[in-house]
Formats: sequence, structure tokens, C-alpha cells
Amino acid sequence: MLNRGERLAGVRAGELFMSIPDFRSIMPVMLEHLADLRERSDREISRAMAEHFGLDQEERTRYLPGSDRNVFVDRVGWAKAELAMAGLIEIPKRGKAVITERGLDVLKGGNLSLKQNLFQKFLESHKKIGKVSNDPETFSVRNLEQYPQEVMEEAYEGHRRKLCAELLTRLHAGPPDFFRTLVIDLLVAMGYGGSLQDALRSIGTTGNGGLEGTVRVDRLGVENIHVQAKRVEEPLGRREIQLFLRAMQGKQVPRGIFITTSSFSQEAVWSAIGLDYSMVLLNGKDLAELMIDYDIGVTTTAVYRVKDIDTEACWDA
Repeated sequence: MLNRGERLAGVRAGELFMSIPDFRSIMPVMLEHLADLRERSDREISRAMAEHFGLDQEERTRYLPGSDRNVFVDRVGWAKAELAMAGLIEIPKRGKAVITERGLDVLKGGNLSLKQNLFQKFLESHKKIGKVSNDPETFSVRNLEQYPQEVMEEAYEGHRRKLCAELLTRLHAGPPDFFRTLVIDLLVAMGYGGSLQDALRSIGTTGNGGLEGTVRVDRLGVENIHVQAKRVEEPLGRREIQLFLRAMQGKQVPRGIFITTSSFSQEAVWSAIGLDYSMVLLNGKDLAELMIDYDIGVTTTAVYRVKDIDTEACWDA
């Protein structure tokens, strides 16, 4: 499974999805695929849709940022749900789909007729429960390039990027003790350093608002790890890695974590690879991401719970 960074690979979330057809484009193709009256599984349908649109392996296995939800499979699912809601297909059992008589009639009218019938059926079904007006613009979902959940995911990632940038700004602007406290809080939250009191005793400040020390990996102190954090603006190079390695060797600690609020040069990254001593390099973005994940220096202001149909429920009972 790809991690968040690999999924984004430096590309904006909205741009990441552009090569994958939206659910509205999938709908008429899916309906035509079901025109032979055969009952088909979701897997069969997804494979057929991917082949029709010529998606490569990377596009077929792309995930929403920060999620394990497959983008294309989700869009096929939304297309299936829209077709079922419009009465053009039915779902006889979980993970299956078959076309209806109405669906066959719509296909005979072509794609334009398909869109009109879908929208009209959607209007009719929602008017019965008093949820819409006669204004077609009420259904803004049909004017979106992405389905609402993708919009929410992209908005979340955008907010997270903004929060990361603000955290780094505050880390640079705050006093040395402020930086030291937040980094130690993070290490303890991640399971390093023993108790907070132990970590505070083990890690001291250095020049330029940095910190360094050897902390416990386990509670009894059987294993230790050397930690250094530098609050700097410029990228760190090979020299800093060599100095950190010497500090590890001097403490006879085989593992280390080197943290910076800036970044590491490519030369620095290469020099940290293949050593007898194991070290992890965390740049400013990594640091901010971890602070968000472990609730250090941030607070939760809202929680949105997105719910889907429980497919395990006994709907036919």
C-alpha cells in the first residue's frame, strides 16, 4: 500500500485525479456494459470500465490522499449508485448489478436521453420526500468535477498543508525553550524517551535553538537512541550528518533521529545511507506532519463523520 507522500508525489490532489473519468462519464458506459441483461459483479464492472477508458496500472491503483480508498473503484461505485437510484439498474444482491427495463429503454434513446432521464428520475424521487425545488441548480453535485467525498478529501489535504506551514513558522519564531518542549513532547508521544521527566532530563539545548541528547527506546533503558534537532532556515548538508554520526559513535548509540525545521540536501541524504549506524532524517515537513498526527501544538476544532451504507446489514430480512 502506498503511503500519503507516495500517493501525492508532489502533485496537487485535484490534478492527481484528472486523468481518471468522473462518475458521470462512467454511467452511460456502465449501462451499455450491462445491456446484455447479464448479472455482473462489481469487480467485473470495474475491470470493464478501466479497459474501456484505457486506464494504466497506476491510474487503476490510485488512492485518495490520506486514505485507503481507491479513486477509480469509488467512482465506479458512485456511478452504480446513481444508476440504481434512477431505476436504470438494480442490485439484486451485494456486489452485483443488472440492467432494468427502464435502463434498456433509456439506452435506446442515446446518451442525451440517458442524461435527461437520469436527472428527471432524480428530481421525481427527491420531490416525493420534499427535498428539492424545481431549480436544477439545487443538485450542485452534478456540476462538480469530483464527487463530494473527493472534494472533502482535497479540502482536508489543503488545510493540512496550510497547518504544516503555520506550525513551521511558529517553530522558527518561538523561543528556544518552546521548540525544545514541543520536540520532546512529540518524541514522548511517539514512545521515545521514557516519561516526559526522563526526556526533559536527557535532552538539552544547543546553539541556534537546537537540542540534543540520548533517550530511551524502551522504558527500562535497555536500548537508547541519540536525538538531535536543529531549528534552522537553510538546508543541512553532509557535514551536519558527519557531525551527528560522530556524536552517535561517541555515545556508543547505534541509532539516531536527526530532526530539522528546514530540509536535508540530497548529498546529506545519500551520506546517511549504508552506514553501520542507523539514522532517521526528519525534515520540516515530516516534523509538522508528525506534530499533527500526534496532536502536538495543535487542537481539534471539528470532527466530521462520513457514513456509508452498511453492506453487511440484512436488507432483505
